Amino acid sequence: MEEMGAEKNLSTPIFDYRPGVFSKEESEFFREKLIRETSWSQKSALMYGKEVLTPRLTAWFGDEGTDDAIQGEKSGAFPWTKELLEIKSRVEKLAGMSFNSVLLNYYRDGNDSVSWHSDGDGVPGKNMFVVSVSFGQEREFDIRSKINPQDKFKVLLEDGSYFFMKGDFQDKWQHRIAKSKKSMKARINLTFRVILGK
Repeated sequence: MEEMGAEKNLSTPIFDYRPGVFSKEESEFFREKLIRETSWSQKSALMYGKEVLTPRLTAWFGDEGTDDAIQGEKSGAFPWTKELLEIKSRVEKLAGMSFNSVLLNYYRDGNDSVSWHSDGDGVPGKNMFVVSVSFGQEREFDIRSKINPQDKFKVLLEDGSYFFMKGDFQDKWQHRIAKSKKSMKARINLTFRVILGK
Protein backbone atom coordinates (compact mmCIF):
# COMPACT_ATOMS: atom_id res chain seq x y z
CA MET A 1 0.00 0.00 0.00
CA GLU A 2 1.54 3.29 -1.10
CA GLU A 3 1.99 5.94 1.60
CA MET A 4 1.30 9.58 0.84
CA GLY A 5 1.72 12.68 2.94
CA ALA A 6 4.20 13.15 5.76
CA GLU A 7 5.15 16.78 6.28
CA LYS A 8 3.77 18.24 3.04
CA ASN A 9 0.45 19.48 1.69
CA LEU A 10 -1.36 17.09 -0.63
CA SER A 11 -4.30 18.08 -2.83
CA THR A 12 -6.22 15.65 -5.04
CA PRO A 13 -9.76 15.68 -6.51
CA ILE A 14 -11.00 13.67 -3.50
CA PHE A 15 -9.04 15.09 -0.56
CA ASP A 16 -6.82 17.86 0.77
CA TYR A 17 -4.22 17.05 3.43
CA ARG A 18 -2.35 19.74 5.35
CA PRO A 19 0.08 18.97 8.19
CA GLY A 20 0.85 21.53 10.88
CA VAL A 21 -2.43 23.44 10.73
CA PHE A 22 -2.26 23.42 14.52
CA SER A 23 1.09 23.96 16.28
CA LYS A 24 2.56 21.33 18.61
CA GLU A 25 1.58 23.50 21.58
CA GLU A 26 -1.99 23.94 20.35
CA SER A 27 -2.33 20.24 19.57
CA GLU A 28 -1.11 19.22 23.00
CA PHE A 29 -3.45 21.71 24.69
CA PHE A 30 -6.52 20.57 22.72
CA ARG A 31 -5.68 16.87 23.07
CA GLU A 32 -5.28 17.00 26.84
CA LYS A 33 -8.31 19.23 27.42
CA LEU A 34 -10.58 17.09 25.25
CA ILE A 35 -9.40 13.86 26.88
CA ARG A 36 -9.94 15.29 30.34
CA GLU A 37 -13.21 17.19 29.91
CA THR A 38 -15.25 15.23 27.32
CA SER A 39 -18.03 12.86 28.41
CA TRP A 40 -16.77 9.89 26.40
CA SER A 41 -18.87 6.80 25.67
CA GLN A 42 -18.21 3.44 24.07
CA LYS A 43 -20.87 2.39 21.57
CA SER A 44 -21.86 -1.17 20.81
CA ALA A 45 -22.34 -2.44 17.28
CA LEU A 46 -23.59 -5.62 15.64
CA MET A 47 -20.73 -7.43 13.90
CA TYR A 48 -21.02 -10.92 12.44
CA GLY A 49 -24.19 -11.48 14.44
CA LYS A 50 -22.67 -10.43 17.78
CA GLU A 51 -22.90 -7.24 19.84
CA VAL A 52 -19.37 -5.88 20.31
CA LEU A 53 -17.98 -2.69 21.80
CA THR A 54 -16.43 -0.35 19.25
CA PRO A 55 -12.65 -0.17 19.81
CA ARG A 56 -12.49 3.55 20.60
CA LEU A 57 -14.42 6.16 22.62
CA THR A 58 -16.68 8.76 21.01
CA ALA A 59 -18.65 11.92 21.73
CA TRP A 60 -20.97 14.00 19.51
CA PHE A 61 -21.19 17.82 19.54
CA GLY A 62 -23.15 20.20 17.35
CA ASP A 63 -25.83 22.78 16.77
CA GLU A 64 -29.09 22.35 18.61
CA GLY A 65 -31.27 19.80 16.82
CA THR A 66 -28.44 17.87 15.15
CA ASP A 67 -28.56 14.14 15.87
CA ASP A 68 -25.86 11.53 15.88
CA ALA A 69 -27.16 8.82 13.56
CA ILE A 70 -23.84 7.03 13.34
CA GLN A 71 -24.00 3.29 14.04
CA GLY A 72 -27.77 3.41 13.82
CA GLU A 73 -28.27 5.29 17.08
CA LYS A 74 -29.74 8.75 17.38
CA SER A 75 -28.89 10.99 20.30
CA GLY A 76 -28.83 14.72 20.79
CA ALA A 77 -25.49 16.43 20.41
CA PHE A 78 -23.60 18.05 23.28
CA PRO A 79 -23.43 21.86 22.86
CA TRP A 80 -20.31 23.34 21.32
CA THR A 81 -17.50 24.22 23.73
CA LYS A 82 -15.24 27.27 23.40
CA GLU A 83 -12.33 25.08 22.27
CA LEU A 84 -14.37 23.17 19.68
CA LEU A 85 -15.68 26.42 18.22
CA GLU A 86 -12.09 27.68 17.96
CA ILE A 87 -11.03 24.54 16.06
CA LYS A 88 -14.20 24.67 13.93
CA SER A 89 -13.53 28.28 12.91
CA ARG A 90 -10.06 27.43 11.68
CA VAL A 91 -11.09 24.40 9.62
CA GLU A 92 -14.09 26.23 8.11
CA LYS A 93 -11.74 28.91 6.75
CA LEU A 94 -9.57 26.24 5.13
CA ALA A 95 -12.51 24.21 3.78
CA GLY A 96 -14.49 27.24 2.60
CA MET A 97 -17.70 25.91 4.13
CA SER A 98 -19.57 25.69 7.45
CA PHE A 99 -20.15 22.59 9.59
CA ASN A 100 -22.95 22.04 12.11
CA SER A 101 -21.58 19.03 14.04
CA VAL A 102 -18.45 17.14 14.98
CA LEU A 103 -17.77 13.56 16.03
CA LEU A 104 -14.89 13.18 18.49
CA ASN A 105 -12.96 9.90 18.51
CA TYR A 106 -10.53 8.96 21.29
CA TYR A 107 -7.97 6.36 20.24
CA ARG A 108 -6.35 5.41 23.54
CA ASP A 109 -3.55 3.26 22.07
CA GLY A 110 -2.72 1.05 19.10
CA ASN A 111 -5.53 -1.38 19.99
CA ASP A 112 -8.16 1.27 19.20
CA SER A 113 -9.29 1.45 15.59
CA VAL A 114 -12.13 2.00 13.13
CA SER A 115 -12.94 -0.57 10.42
CA TRP A 116 -13.46 0.03 6.70
CA HIS A 117 -16.38 2.40 6.08
CA SER A 118 -17.54 5.55 4.29
CA ASP A 119 -19.30 8.42 6.02
CA GLY A 120 -22.25 8.69 3.62
CA ASP A 121 -24.40 6.21 5.59
CA GLY A 122 -26.05 5.25 2.28
CA VAL A 123 -27.83 8.60 1.99
CA PRO A 124 -27.02 10.67 -1.14
CA GLY A 125 -25.37 13.94 -0.14
CA LYS A 126 -25.10 13.02 3.53
CA ASN A 127 -21.67 13.63 5.04
CA MET A 128 -20.34 14.26 1.54
CA PHE A 129 -17.84 16.77 2.93
CA VAL A 130 -15.99 15.79 6.11
CA VAL A 131 -12.95 17.49 7.68
CA SER A 132 -10.77 15.38 9.95
CA VAL A 133 -8.41 16.97 12.49
CA SER A 134 -5.86 14.93 14.45
CA PHE A 135 -4.24 15.72 17.79
CA GLY A 136 -1.61 13.41 19.29
CA GLN A 137 -0.26 10.11 18.01
CA GLU A 138 0.15 9.98 14.23
CA ARG A 139 -1.80 7.14 12.63
CA GLU A 140 -1.99 5.65 9.15
CA PHE A 141 -5.25 6.45 7.34
CA ASP A 142 -5.96 3.65 4.86
CA ILE A 143 -8.07 4.40 1.76
CA ARG A 144 -9.43 1.89 -0.76
CA SER A 145 -11.70 1.95 -3.80
CA LYS A 146 -15.22 0.55 -3.46
CA ILE A 147 -15.08 -0.58 -7.10
CA ASN A 148 -11.67 -2.25 -6.88
CA PRO A 149 -10.58 -2.86 -3.26
CA GLN A 150 -7.07 -3.70 -4.48
CA ASP A 151 -6.72 -0.04 -5.46
CA LYS A 152 -5.60 1.43 -2.14
CA PHE A 153 -3.16 3.81 -0.52
CA LYS A 154 -2.57 5.44 2.85
CA VAL A 155 -1.94 8.91 4.27
CA LEU A 156 -0.04 9.47 7.51
CA LEU A 157 -2.23 11.72 9.67
CA GLU A 158 0.17 13.74 11.77
CA ASP A 159 -0.29 15.63 15.03
CA GLY A 160 -2.05 18.93 14.26
CA SER A 161 -3.03 17.91 10.72
CA TYR A 162 -6.14 18.65 8.62
CA PHE A 163 -7.68 16.18 6.14
CA PHE A 164 -10.64 17.30 3.99
CA MET A 165 -12.64 14.50 2.36
CA LYS A 166 -14.41 16.02 -0.66
CA GLY A 167 -15.66 15.28 -4.18
CA ASP A 168 -16.45 11.57 -4.69
CA PHE A 169 -14.53 10.46 -1.60
CA GLN A 170 -17.55 9.11 0.33
CA ASP A 171 -19.30 7.70 -2.75
CA LYS A 172 -16.36 5.83 -4.27
CA TRP A 173 -13.88 5.20 -1.46
CA GLN A 174 -13.72 3.62 2.01
CA HIS A 175 -11.32 4.44 4.81
CA ARG A 176 -10.12 3.04 8.14
CA ILE A 177 -7.64 3.39 11.01
CA ALA A 178 -6.24 -0.11 11.54
CA LYS A 179 -5.05 -1.59 14.82
CA SER A 180 -1.29 -1.42 15.33
CA LYS A 181 1.11 -3.68 17.21
CA LYS A 182 3.45 -0.72 17.66
CA SER A 183 3.45 1.17 20.94
CA MET A 184 1.00 4.05 20.43
CA LYS A 185 0.11 7.06 22.56
CA ALA A 186 -3.32 8.72 22.72
CA ARG A 187 -4.88 10.36 19.66
CA ILE A 188 -7.94 12.60 19.46
CA ASN A 189 -9.62 12.80 16.06
CA LEU A 190 -12.40 15.27 15.21
CA THR A 191 -14.57 14.83 12.11
CA PHE A 192 -16.54 17.95 11.24
CA ARG A 193 -19.72 17.27 9.26
CA VAL A 194 -22.91 18.76 7.88
CA ILE A 195 -25.86 16.79 9.24
CA LEU A 196 -28.86 17.26 6.96
CA GLY A 197 -32.24 18.14 8.44
CA LYS A 198 -35.01 15.59 8.64
